[in-house]
Order: sequence, then structure tokens, then C-alpha cells
Amino acid sequence: MTNRTAAHRYAKALFEVVLAEKTDLEAVEEQLAGFVELQTKHETLGKLLLNPAVPAPRKRAAMEALVKSAVPLPVVGRLMVLLAERDRLVLLPELLAAYRDRLLEYRQIVRAEVTTAAPLDPTRSAAIEKSLEKATGKTVKLSASVNPNIIGGLVARVGGTVYDASVVRQLERIRQRLEERQ
Repeated sequence: MTNRTAAHRYAKALFEVVLAEKTDLEAVEEQLAGFVELQTKHETLGKLLLNPAVPAPRKRAAMEALVKSAVPLPVVGRLMVLLAERDRLVLLPELLAAYRDRLLEYRQIVRAEVTTAAPLDPTRSAAIEKSLEKATGKTVKLSASVNPNIIGGLVARVGGTVYDASVVRQLERIRQRLEERQ
């Protein structure tokens, strides 16, 4: 099993427990993010918790001390100790990303990445967001980027679907049709 798959399984289980215990979903996300930040910002701690040469009981003891001092929600504390015990703390960043995806899905929110040739003004951005909400039936969380190579139009990625309305793509289609006719 890959780390990504394992992280997604842990995130799914965590999300189900959080819902069953009626725990604050956003608080769990914030606390997970805090533990990820702790691992990355404190180099010595990160080396201790992520080093495969350090025995799991030592990692568990370190995590228990962290949990005791940080006093997170019980479900987060249990998860952190469990991950340390199973020597799976390396999964934490991917687990956080998977948990955030589940949270968005639960809230009926979908991420959309829109690429345009020039920066979008706020009214155009809002119009695109509304169009994507209509197409998906969900609330859209829009992030925009600029790529002058698409010449004009836009490319929108919503989940696994790509809506390519760029000038470059339209020119490619015209070229293909012309080549087919020859």
C-alpha cells in the first residue's frame, strides 16, 4: 500500500470518527495542520519523529508528551499517538490534505483552478465561479492563475474534469479538422 493510499484511509477513518463524535470538523483540521507545521518547522523534532531508525516506542513517548502539552481534541491526540505507535507520522501531510478534501466534499464545496491569459478582475472571477457552480451543482472555491501561452479564453479544472476553452485549444481543433479534410 502506498503512503498516499494509507493517508487517505486514515483520513477517511478520522473523518468518520469526527462525525460520529460530533467534534468540530474545522478544529480537527486546524490541529492536524498545527502538528504538520510542528514537524516541518522544528527540524530536530521532525528528525526524531520521521527517522525510520528511531524505534516506534520512542516516537510514541515523544508524541504522548507533545499531546499532553498541546492538549488537542481527544480524537486528534489519539490519532497522533496511533500514528507514532505505528511509525506512520510520515503520512501526516498527506493525511491533512486528504482530510481537507473530505471536509470540502462534506460541505459540498469543490475546488476549481482557472487559468487565463491575463489576470481576472473580481467581477469576471465571480461570473466564472457562478458558471462553475451551475455546472457542478456545488459551491466552488476558485483559485486563478495566469498563463499567457493559452493566448485567450480559459482553462478550468474542477475536480478531475477539465474545461478547456482556450484559444490555443480552439486553434488546435481547427488545425486537426483542416488536416482531416486533406
